[in-house]
Amino acid sequence: MKFIKTDIEGLILIRPKNFKDERGVFFESFNKQKFNKEIKNIDFVQDNISITKYGVFRGFHYQRPPKAQAKLIQVIQGAILDIVIDLRKSSSTFKKSFQVILSDENQNQLFIPKGFAHGFLSLSKFSKVIYKTSDFYYPEFESTIKWNDPELGINLNIDNPILSKRDQMSDFLNECFFFD
Repeated sequence: MKFIKTDIEGLILIRPKNFKDERGVFFESFNKQKFNKEIKNIDFVQDNISITKYGVFRGFHYQRPPKAQAKLIQVIQGAILDIVIDLRKSSSTFKKSFQVILSDENQNQLFIPKGFAHGFLSLSKFSKVIYKTSDFYYPEFESTIKWNDPELGINLNIDNPILSKRDQMSDFLNECFFFD
């Protein structure tokens, strides 16, 4: 595994080492020992799988303290445009976003520390996303930011993404919780 730092502190792109032969491909998708050596002690407690059709945007979601979550995102089928927003007031990249395409072809993963909002747009007929979280899901601590908030200036390159009712009712960035 190769751990690649991004321009946003704590946000890490992980590129697995593939072993290919006539049978197919093998790679480690998670190795706690290697992960904790690079990213430090994150104890993942829940795995989630999202199967999402083309044009659906899920996000921008986050959980507030004391139930904030770090996440490890991976696509096992299809492709997504994965986007995170830094909500840490003390960060030099506060309110900045980061985008990356994650797919079954590139097999990259994205580690998102606590203090970020996360969302993704499905770019393929169906995308299967698996992600680990460092805390359980608590709906009473969940918040959502509008995907098209003008302050963010994020372009999904799609006019009308498909949104859940919850995501349609999201807060603007200036109304959301910011992490210390």
